[in-house]
Amino acid sequence: MSEEINMSPEHVTAMLRRGPFHEWLGLEVVSVGEDEIELIARWRKEWVVNVEGDYTHGGILGALVDLAADWALYSRTGRGVPTVDMRVDYHRPAKSGDLRVKGAVVKPGGRLSVAEAKVYDMDGKLLASGRGVYVSNIAKG
Repeated sequence: MSEEINMSPEHVTAMLRRGPFHEWLGLEVVSVGEDEIELIARWRKEWVVNVEGDYTHGGILGALVDLAADWALYSRTGRGVPTVDMRVDYHRPAKSGDLRVKGAVVKPGGRLSVAEAKVYDMDGKLLASGRGVYVSNIAKG
């Protein structure tokens, strides 16, 4: 990409939160670097699927895997890009509380790229992980 991409966490947070769903998730970019991103998702009571166990719905975890893997490509694309395929593995139940999500590019490509992400609770316990394929050559604008 010939133009300079603004890699500041504040700028990327603003870009991410332009999407109403990402705004609702309470996303904040902690750091963004070449082929990687780290996010915090601020817990919401609407995430709870099991009131007795206080568990977060797996769809929230899957969405966080998808968007962190996608936005790990930000240093190459300057934006979020479409998901072609994705898989998620759930490792343990997520209780109420903020979540930390780390995304990284596995294999950059001309048209398609592969990236992965891991979702942790704030104690560092792995809750979910996954990998996706993303359209990496989509034109800006």
